[in-house]
Amino acid sequence: MTYSVAVAGASGYAGGELLRLLAGHPEFEVRTVTGHSSAGDPLIMHQPHLRSLEGLQLQATTPEVLDGHDVVFFALPHGASGELTAQLKSVSLVVDCGADHRLRSGEDWAHFYGGEHHEAWSYGVPELLVRESSGQLVKQREFLRGATRIAAPGCNASTVAMSLAPGVAAGVIEADDIVTVLAVGPSGAGKAAKTHLLGAELMGTANPYAVGGSHRHIPEIQQALRDAGDGQHGSAAPKLSFTPVLVTMSRGILATSTARLVPGTRPEDVRAAWQAAYADETFVHLLPEGQFPRTADTLGANTCLIGIAVDEAAGRVVVVAALDNLAKGTAGAAIQSANIALGIAESTGLAVNGVAP
Repeated sequence: MTYSVAVAGASGYAGGELLRLLAGHPEFEVRTVTGHSSAGDPLIMHQPHLRSLEGLQLQATTPEVLDGHDVVFFALPHGASGELTAQLKSVSLVVDCGADHRLRSGEDWAHFYGGEHHEAWSYGVPELLVRESSGQLVKQREFLRGATRIAAPGCNASTVAMSLAPGVAAGVIEADDIVTVLAVGPSGAGKAAKTHLLGAELMGTANPYAVGGSHRHIPEIQQALRDAGDGQHGSAAPKLSFTPVLVTMSRGILATSTARLVPGTRPEDVRAAWQAAYADETFVHLLPEGQFPRTADTLGANTCLIGIAVDEAAGRVVVVAALDNLAKGTAGAAIQSANIALGIAESTGLAVNGVAP
């Protein structure tokens, strides 16, 4: 079966990555692309690398243009998709790569984003551990099967959540003392022209931002870790110190996260928790002991690579995770989740191999 697809926000980085991946998907046919100020332009003017889609023209982002497709992907800034998604009447599956449908808490939304809070949708990180009310652990993919509305993750948020959820779920780390520092590429900030993202401002330096607990992905990470926990060891109210740093790579996230070990936890118990969580996953790989990932090894792939170590002197676990923020962090997660929702093989149209050098 071929599904008709529309992509809203197709002129941006996330929209471009969605289109790159969708162009190689055997069961999705991109029929409509939309933009805002770019409406009326040929798509190829804004995404010159997408030669197979050069016949498409950007249209206005309106419910009338988007309605009637089998699948619609939104790649719009936060606050821009919620009103539009509510007006779609005849779309079987909607996947929002923005933040509008990620958070269940209206209070968190008001504090970190502001504006109208929209209904939370099924969260598009299939590999995340979730503890049901019965206490049983399942994967988030179980809540994506047959879903009609999906919230793709924030790239930083999913990187940190996948890094730490196994430890929280297994009860080997304390969720009330988490510190994470991320080296991130500027493509995660979008395509709009901003002075601090100019090459002259970025090259030869590393720039921290959203320091001191102000980054908007913090409540999304806390929500995911609460879902993985059992209410013990601080998992009912995770506390997170989160510091992102812009570095001079166009794509990629390298997240180094540490958490205090639950007293009495052995190093072998720590590694066993992550092995149990990801041993059967196609796109999340735990590296052999003593090995740690590079962002370069994930470029263009729907892959998250994870290395772990136990700092026995500090009594902490150290988790280093790498992924491509535009692929596994955004567009890849969106398409992977859409595949699950539609009953398509989960890995369809997605690469596990990166691009090198």
